[in-house]
Amino acid sequence: MANKKDNIVSLIDTFAEFKETKNIDRATLVGVLEESFRSVLAKMFGSDENLDIIVNPDKGDCEIHRNRVVVADDEVTDLNKEISLSEARKIDADYEIGEDVSESIDFMKFGRRAILTLRQTLAGKVLELEHDSLYNKYKDRIGEVVTAEVYQVWKNEVLLQDEEHNDLLLPKSEQIPGDFYRKGETVRAVIHRVENQNNIPKIYLSRTSPVFLQRLLEAEVPEINDGLITIKGIARVPGERAKIAVESYDDRIDPVGACVGVKGRRIHGIVRELRNENIDMVNFTTNQSLYIQRALSPAKVTEIYLDEATRKAEVYLKPEEVSLAIGKSGLNIKLACMLTGYTIDVFRESEEGEEDDIYLYEFSDEIDQWVIDAFNQAGMKTAREVLSHTREELIQMTDLEEDTIDDVLNILNEEFEKE
Repeated sequence: MANKKDNIVSLIDTFAEFKETKNIDRATLVGVLEESFRSVLAKMFGSDENLDIIVNPDKGDCEIHRNRVVVADDEVTDLNKEISLSEARKIDADYEIGEDVSESIDFMKFGRRAILTLRQTLAGKVLELEHDSLYNKYKDRIGEVVTAEVYQVWKNEVLLQDEEHNDLLLPKSEQIPGDFYRKGETVRAVIHRVENQNNIPKIYLSRTSPVFLQRLLEAEVPEINDGLITIKGIARVPGERAKIAVESYDDRIDPVGACVGVKGRRIHGIVRELRNENIDMVNFTTNQSLYIQRALSPAKVTEIYLDEATRKAEVYLKPEEVSLAIGKSGLNIKLACMLTGYTIDVFRESEEGEEDDIYLYEFSDEIDQWVIDAFNQAGMKTAREVLSHTREELIQMTDLEEDTIDDVLNILNEEFEKE
């Protein structure tokens, strides 16, 4: 008697646990419970086709009826679907061959093992439901900003949880340099991608995506949210610097001024969120030449020549503007290229009476090609363009070792001394 009572309590606990801890609707609850019972009973009887199952989750019970056909005593071939005439008449003396017998089955009689199997089956189906629910919840939300709590910090990623304790992942590659997390902190990031491999959903967040910066701007600048200002392009080097092209269809609205705000109030909050990432706002224009000039700000361009077929631009500036156009470690010109979609080559404007220059590639027998490439990427194609900068500027602009810079300067200076 005690065992039967324990079994009943165990079964009720199974219902209660499922109902109270899993956030699913009643119809799904009943369906999953019935499916779980059928799965367990099918293994016991070999089939569930002839079983009627009525689940009552509120009471924590389940009615099970097995339907069998009455056959002659010596003709029973399937005990699950057939019952002998003598056995049927023990239930009701009026049964005849060919009639259907519906017999109530007490699941509790199958003992603890059956209930344990039921719980395990139920747990597996619940897990599938949770996975489906999580995937469906996030698959259409890519590009949205979420706030989640840091649950665990690992070397290559951070595990966060949303308000419903769903797991979200922030990989190291999607973290801003300088990001540092402690358990319990809240983090804002954009939903970057959602994967569902082997029915195991994984939600990846990002703080380095240009979309994250765009969403922050949309939240901070009402004119963007209202459609009065449009973001036409974003170029980012996360944690360092970003350039954003904006356009307004209303001549009365200055898009750059509106985004920056009075005394920079609107942009300051975003800069803090992005670990002091410098943000340059640029007025968008369909005039590609003007667009490139604006993208190279704060440098002032003297002349520009475009090749729209190859998406290349040659830009000429006064000597004192070259370092501004290139920026620290070539960052300014890199972002300008990303924003405009053009490969931009920066040239120092020749001054009257200036001596003939020599292209760096002509020194390939003395200077390694990778070193020449570093100077080219920093906007210096010729010897005089290199010599127009101080040693410290060259180290900063190319990110080369001091000894390498010294060797290049010696080679170039010797060449001009020969002349």
